[in-house]
Amino acid sequence: MTNAVFRVVEITEETPEIRTLRLVRQDDEPLRVRYRAGAHVDVLGPTGVLRQYSLCGAPDDPNSILIAVKREPDSRGGSAAMHQVSVGDELEIGAPRNLLGVAAEADRHVLVAGGIGITPLLSMAYELFARGGEFELHYFARSREQAAFADLLERVGFADRVRPHFGVPRDEHPGVLRTIAARLTSATRVYTCGPDGFMGQVAAVLGEVVGADRVHVEHFEAADVDTSGDRPITVALDTGEEFEVPAGKSILAVLEDNGVEVFKSCQEGICGSCVSGVLDGVPDHRDNCLTAADRESQMALCVSRAFSERLVIELY
Repeated sequence: MTNAVFRVVEITEETPEIRTLRLVRQDDEPLRVRYRAGAHVDVLGPTGVLRQYSLCGAPDDPNSILIAVKREPDSRGGSAAMHQVSVGDELEIGAPRNLLGVAAEADRHVLVAGGIGITPLLSMAYELFARGGEFELHYFARSREQAAFADLLERVGFADRVRPHFGVPRDEHPGVLRTIAARLTSATRVYTCGPDGFMGQVAAVLGEVVGADRVHVEHFEAADVDTSGDRPITVALDTGEEFEVPAGKSILAVLEDNGVEVFKSCQEGICGSCVSGVLDGVPDHRDNCLTAADRESQMALCVSRAFSERLVIELY
């Protein structure tokens, strides 16, 4: 997938740790690829570090995209470098990809964001408002000062759909979520993004009402997996080629070592770039990008392995 060069035209310091970057094509032409709400893109930063960021602007904006970057205290060069970017600088941006999107078959949509998890849900709120959808956006943050887009959310056209929960202690989140759940039905779809523990609470409480398969989750962090018990497996492609994957090495790495081209990005089981079809065998799923339904026929090659001794896969 070929990256395109974008120029930074506006920077907003949302909080002491979060800034938003508005970008336009280098040639100032309209966007060639329109995206659906909930999409993310690869961004090649100034230090050459590749990271994924959700598109948080209005999807119907034909001229620019918006990303939000939180500076992490243990940054390995990604977020820290992005906080040094200035107006006029250029960045390489990949084509939009969706693992999270607005479900068509729902009478109501509930968006539940925790901290920086507001980013993909903001674009979904824009889309739902534009199409006249019934929705509400719940936003949890430690304080208003630490909440990105706080000012924006008070003046946008759907401000009356926004429910801020700023300064609510973590141990009180379940009670707030139960209040939200009391108004939902099995025809409601729930979308959540934020820290893993926060999303787990959302899924547990709201999932009791709408159903676990109607809670859509967007992860920013890789899963913590114990690999000490890994054993060698055999991976075959639908073309007939077979490869031995030793313990301690990913399927993706072995395929690349043997000249097989597989699209990749995060290599942490988050972005979904390397997801491929499973034709035979039992995958050991270790990703944070596929839904339960997706896992019935697909797997992320960068992190997942197999419970069976052999897998047959189809590269997308």
